[in-house]
Amino acid sequence: MGMGRYYRSAIPPSPAYPVVHTAKTQITLQDFLASPEVGNRCELVDGDVIPKVAPKRFHSKTQRALLRYLEAWGDSKGEIGVEWAVQLTRRGKDWVPVPDLSFVYAERLPADLGDEACPVPVDLAVEIISPEQAFGVIAEKATDYLAAGVVRVWVVDPKAKTITVFAPAALPMTYRGDRTLNDDYFPDLSITPNELFERAGLLG
Repeated sequence: MGMGRYYRSAIPPSPAYPVVHTAKTQITLQDFLASPEVGNRCELVDGDVIPKVAPKRFHSKTQRALLRYLEAWGDSKGEIGVEWAVQLTRRGKDWVPVPDLSFVYAERLPADLGDEACPVPVDLAVEIISPEQAFGVIAEKATDYLAAGVVRVWVVDPKAKTITVFAPAALPMTYRGDRTLNDDYFPDLSITPNELFERAGLLG
């Protein structure tokens, strides 16, 4: 199957996946996980292979800055993923999203984990909004993450300089400025949007 060649689907995509290119025939989870696309910033959604939006400069700088925070806090606690595919289900179908950053506690991962997609819902998925993406689009993806068993989702907006936290059975909470983001599920992890975006070189 020529998975490197895409065409725009004739079926209108979900609003959460507005730029959709699919293979000419749908692909199974097993074939997707064995294909080069799984390591090529592509996601599996409803049997279709969908490339993620290519990151631009502010997205990249924000991702790097937040990665440093997560590494300082979580390297000894679990696995920190950078665009690490996660094997989930979405509305009854196989779903393999690729969050910009992720974290999963070590005790939740199998001891024999190899070079593969994360086999369990991560504890934290981070999605960074690109200029051509709307907040509502990524918010819908965040709710899909929660429904699939992800514990927390952070939607980071480099333009608005905000971090919005999605959690089960709770309204989204948006942090901006010097408001500190603390979460009992991640003890000792503390960050403010100003700290993050200053580290990213996007303030001032």
